[in-house]
Parts: sequence; C-alpha cells; structure tokens
Amino acid sequence: MTGDDSTSHEPADGQPFRRRQRYRGTHPRNFNEKYKELAASPDPEMIAKLIESGKTPAGQHRPILVNEVLEHLAPKPGERGADVTLGHGGHSETLLKKLQPGGRLLALDVDALQLPLTEKRLRANGYGAETLTIRRCNFAGLLGMLSQIGWDEGVNFLLADLGLSSMQIDNPDRGFSYKYDGPLDMRMNPDRGQSARDWLKRCRPDKLARVLTNGSDEPLAQPIAAALAAQSKRDPIHTTGQLRQAIENALPDEISEDGIRSTVARVFQAIRIAVNEEFNALDGFLRRLPDCLLPGGRVAILSFHSGEDRRVKHHFRDGFRSGIYREIASGIIRPTGQEIRANSRSASAKMRWAIRS
Repeated sequence: MTGDDSTSHEPADGQPFRRRQRYRGTHPRNFNEKYKELAASPDPEMIAKLIESGKTPAGQHRPILVNEVLEHLAPKPGERGADVTLGHGGHSETLLKKLQPGGRLLALDVDALQLPLTEKRLRANGYGAETLTIRRCNFAGLLGMLSQIGWDEGVNFLLADLGLSSMQIDNPDRGFSYKYDGPLDMRMNPDRGQSARDWLKRCRPDKLARVLTNGSDEPLAQPIAAALAAQSKRDPIHTTGQLRQAIENALPDEISEDGIRSTVARVFQAIRIAVNEEFNALDGFLRRLPDCLLPGGRVAILSFHSGEDRRVKHHFRDGFRSGIYREIASGIIRPTGQEIRANSRSASAKMRWAIRS
C-alpha cells in the first residue's frame, strides 16, 4: 500500500478519517516525537486514555487537590486573588471561574519558557487583561508586584503550588528529570543563575553533602557527595544521564532497584532546590505573606518535600500563636487515594492553609 500518511479519506459514515501520526523508527529519541500528545493536533481519544490510566500527558499539567483548594480559599465573585505559581494554569482557570462576575486574578511565574505558552492558552480561553493579570516574577516578589499593579492593600486569597510543573519534568531539554538524557540545567528561569552543571562543578563535597541532607533527607549524602565531587573533578558532569550514572556508581552493591530509583530522584531534587535557591525564595515569601493578605484573607500552600512543608508549618504555627492568623490547618491535607490513582504525580503533595486575622 502506498500514499501519504496525512491523506484524508471519507469513510462510510461521512466523518473525516485521520491516520495516526507515525514516527521514524520504533523508538523515537526526539522528545517531541516520542510523545504523540505533543503533536500539533493531538488525538483527544489518546489523551483521554492517558489521563484515565493515571498518567499526565506530556506538555500538560494536571492541577492537584483542586477541590481542597477551592474549599479553603473559597473564592467569591468580585474578589481579588493571586496564584503565585501559574505553571500550566489549571488552578488559575478553576479560581477564575469562581471569581466571576467582577473578580480578578494575579498570576505569577518565573519560568520564561512556559509562561508565554500558558498566557496564550488562557487568553485564547477568554481570560482578558480585565480579569487576569499575568507577570513574570518569582513568588518571593509578590508584595512588590501587588504594589506595582495597585493592589497595595492585598488580596482576598492566595495560592502557592511549590511543585515542578509536568511540562518542566517531561522535557529533557530542561534537565530536571533523570528518565531521559538531556543537558544538566535545572534552572526554573533559564535566563538567570548558573546551571546545575556549573553549580555541581564548583560545589565542595561538604556543601554538597549538606545540600543532599537538607534538600532531600538523603541518608547516603556523604558518600554520594564525595563521589560526585571526585567525578566532577576528573570529568565534569554535563548531562542528566551522566549525573544519574555517577549517582548509581556511588551506591552500595546491596541496594535494591527501588532504592536506586529513590536515591537518584532525591539527589536530583536536592540539586534542583539548591540551583534555584528555592528554600531562600520560600523563606522570603513566607516573611512577607501576611502583608499580602487582606483581613480575613485565605492562603493555601502546596508543598512536595519535607523541607518545604516544615517551613510552611512553622510559619503558620508561629503566625497563629502571635495572632497574625486567626485559623490554620490542624494537619496536612493530602490527595485522596482516588486522586492518586487518577494522577500518580499527586502522591507526594501536602497542603496547609491559614486565614489572616
């Protein structure tokens, strides 16, 4: 049989027939070819099957704990809110629907690559400048941004989702994931700071061990740090594949396959946190957080690591004791088993909330 795969035919029922997109070889190496959902016209049926199986389609992000966020932020028509980690915009879309008529949302994100794509998608869905204000800014700069747009008195509610977006995880060009080889970058904002490659090259073994302990609770922090430092001195680590191999080479022979995967994931996470100075940004955000909320303002924060959650927990606890917050979450809110089955990436999420006095 010959012919172009893109040729359209007219089946008996009159509906246009579309051939499935084909790729070169049986195992395409290019990221954009590997995932059919990244095609210019992705197959809706295939997307639905991926979601139904608990997977997140590449190039997309599925918002986590949406019902719980809505319950505790309680957005109302006419209010002002802020989503300080826009990502793919799933949470923002949900909040915007509750704010109408008359409400407004400020959305921030530091990712220079993802932000214009999300803005284009949200604008195409009908959210104009009178409803949605989007700015490229780290969430630590929220207070200054509120003043810049004339919201000096603060917002009625605020959401911060501290996790990586699926678009960042899935794209090997960003260097966040150990699953596929790519440049060892890991910067949220590729225009600023040093890449993970350069950071690792300059990092002393003792500092790297502290980073692995503080950023991922890594029990093998010392031997891994020593091995990575020695490797970087002999032959600098340039790719995610090389970093993964160096980590695995540093592990004891008796460690299980699951143990290897978990260790690699923890080391990648800790280096990413250090490269982006995420703990510093979170500490700055929390210091200024009460000044960003109107009296009675609600805040919800989603974290994905014990170091983040500890900071949020202590901030809310201390703020409650001092009278800054009139009510705080009594414990961690986690995704239900049903949500985890539907979206496996939600498994490590933890949410805490508070209400300003």
